[in-house]
Amino acid sequence: MSRPPLMALDDALAALLAQAAPLAREDVATFEADGRVLAQDLVSALQVPAFDNSAMDGYALRYADVAAPGALLPVSQRIAAGGTGAPLQAGTAARIFTGAPVPPGADAVVMQEDCLAQDDGTVRVQTLPRSGQNIRRAGEDIARGAVVLRAGTRLAPAALGLAASIGLARLPVARRPRVALFSTGDELVMPGEVAPEQLPPGAIYNSNRFFLRALLRRLGCEVTDCGNLPDQREATTEALRGASTDHDVVLTSGGVSVGEEDHVKPAVQQLGHLDLWQIGIKPGKPFACGKVGGAHFIGLPGNPVSSLITFLVLVRPFLLRLQGVQDVAPETVAASAHFNWPKPEKRREFLRVRRNAAGGLDLYPHQGSGVLTSAVWGDGLVDHPAGQTIAHGDTVRFIAFSELM
Repeated sequence: MSRPPLMALDDALAALLAQAAPLAREDVATFEADGRVLAQDLVSALQVPAFDNSAMDGYALRYADVAAPGALLPVSQRIAAGGTGAPLQAGTAARIFTGAPVPPGADAVVMQEDCLAQDDGTVRVQTLPRSGQNIRRAGEDIARGAVVLRAGTRLAPAALGLAASIGLARLPVARRPRVALFSTGDELVMPGEVAPEQLPPGAIYNSNRFFLRALLRRLGCEVTDCGNLPDQREATTEALRGASTDHDVVLTSGGVSVGEEDHVKPAVQQLGHLDLWQIGIKPGKPFACGKVGGAHFIGLPGNPVSSLITFLVLVRPFLLRLQGVQDVAPETVAASAHFNWPKPEKRREFLRVRRNAAGGLDLYPHQGSGVLTSAVWGDGLVDHPAGQTIAHGDTVRFIAFSELM
């Protein structure tokens, strides 16, 4: 029987995202909202700045009162941040500090480095001011009624400051996805359980469990580490059933095969439904998704780099979409390949590379799906189309790990 054709990555991603119904919203303190996703637009009820204010320490004056550098003006008042000044009398200056309201009548601020305070209470203005100089105008940052942050924005530290600047102590955000993380495979051993020199034949340490948990937490998920699925059909079914009752996603590492010792596939089919996809990517290819009860089910391949790559290109955007992020595609930039890749591959490849001092990309020499060292050495991926070669100096599509992790 002929194998079905490989599914294109873009088609697989579109099908997966179509299943990602946004989670419910909740309100959280702005202090605690870093990394969360806005559930509705934030509209400003005020203008920022609320008033014309000084951009620096110096002297507020009427620029027309300084006909030439060296003009002397009496200092009529002192205005600090948080205070207010009286209307500025013509022919005088006000000592003013950063953030303080510009007094009515003043139309320029000269920084203190360009002024000399005199002992008689005057100030010598040593430069010719311009109208509006060093004044931050009311509303120049945010207008009243403006949308300052859109729904679906993943909040970064600057965005939290922006929300605070319009007076918001709490923010409406999507609930964190609750993810149950399982490992599969009798060969897996947890670090600390067995010393390296005592590992039995065929056993390996469970690396996937560590990087998947970390990636999930970076994406804002609440992670339940459920350990290794038992090698029994009934126990596997009950473990998945239990996880599905209070989690949004059940994620397994090790894939879903048709082997006699693999009980995940029949367990998922008993509890819901399962789609087995062969994705046209390398490393990767085997990928499973479906439903376990009311929870989404995702099964990743077991080889570490395959598991990492399929998570980054499929699971990451899915989890972001669950939280309401619409633009889930990482930024891709053009870069120069400082390596040769002479053999075209039938599948779309994700090559582990590192930027070099010359501005190009170096290739890790071992691109195998089990070589996790490549993902630590590299700082990104080359998204390389199927059926093409790469010659030194060719322009390739580069995705930095900082865009994905």
